[in-house]
Amino acid sequence: MQRSAKVALVASVVVLVAGAAGFWWFVLRDDAPERAGLPVRTGDSAPAGSTPDSAISPDGTWTVVAGEEVFAGYRIQELFGGETVKKTAVGRTPAVTGTMEIVDGTVTSVQITADLTSLTSDSERRDATQRTQGLQTDQFPEARFVLTEPISLGQAPPPGAPITVSATGELTLHGVTRPVTLELQASWTGTVVDVAGGAPITLAEFGIEPPRTPFVSVDDVGEFEVQLSFERTG
Repeated sequence: MQRSAKVALVASVVVLVAGAAGFWWFVLRDDAPERAGLPVRTGDSAPAGSTPDSAISPDGTWTVVAGEEVFAGYRIQELFGGETVKKTAVGRTPAVTGTMEIVDGTVTSVQITADLTSLTSDSERRDATQRTQGLQTDQFPEARFVLTEPISLGQAPPPGAPITVSATGELTLHGVTRPVTLELQASWTGTVVDVAGGAPITLAEFGIEPPRTPFVSVDDVGEFEVQLSFERTG
């Protein structure tokens, strides 16, 4: 083989390998963020000087507060080459508002609203697609969860001790309202309540058509996630 042909062959192989590596790095690499979880709090506590932890009550009105660790969003599988390669797609919005009422150790009311027009992921193309396909956030800009069954907390957990609860309610997504049950972890410091978890979502039940291209398709089942912090306001 002539030297020029060998050089061309080596160059072709290098380009092919580099292209494959680039495709894996920018498209197929699965570096999705971890699922929603409780934040680690090292300095928060009940107001100083007053009552012992055992006497603190979570009863009252609590309101979602903005923060770097507060969001609502989705988690779903993207399928490449049929179903030969899968990548976890995660989109989140920090634009979440809501309230929670606790009376006599029972969560009696929760209302959460998320602005889906603020959803972002690791792909601008995916985010742009969601505006007119999939979630169609231009047409359905909000998601809303309303608790429909009270959650009994029993004896108030000690501040900082996580508990697991199920929150049954109605989720409005893509203009459709369906019953869901969120499986959540929760903890409180006396002044802040943290909540994290989610529920599986079947897209067809909310009238959502999974976006598809000749190369990429989206699974028809995903997850609705929340990671929220509430502060007492009443």
